[in-house]
Amino acid sequence: MDEREFDEFYLASQRRVTAQVYAMIGNRDEAEECVQEAYVRAWAHRRKLDQAEHPEAWVRTTAYRLAVSRWRRTMRGRRPADRAVGAATQAAPPTEAHVALVAALKKLPESQRQALVLHHIADLPVHEVARETGAPEGTVKARLSRGRAALAVLLADEPFDQGATHA
Repeated sequence: MDEREFDEFYLASQRRVTAQVYAMIGNRDEAEECVQEAYVRAWAHRRKLDQAEHPEAWVRTTAYRLAVSRWRRTMRGRRPADRAVGAATQAAPPTEAHVALVAALKKLPESQRQALVLHHIADLPVHEVARETGAPEGTVKARLSRGRAALAVLLADEPFDQGATHA
């Protein structure tokens, strides 16, 4: 992959990958930093990226793993919690629905959240989600089903009452 091809790949995928990682981890600034680092690594390993069947998945997985590693380091206290904040971004403010979705996703187990984001936001078929997460397809299907059910409850406008009757 030469410089022009890499630039085209970056321009075509960066916003989408950032949105997907943000949905998985729930922190926009952290997602942007991890995605940028993932693209730096992709450039450094572009021969490997050339051979990857899905280069965007490689970048997304790398960014997600970076985010998890950063979170673990922060939780262990090896890094101060109040790191210097980068330059402000020019992104449009998120909609109320987007904020509600990210908040609801944060309440789900990580495995369900990751499966939902990869399947519904990254638009990957179940077998690709299974390949990217290393889980069997049946497990991915169960995570998607449980995750959708949990999101339905978390995003419902009214509390769910099984005993209620509708006229």
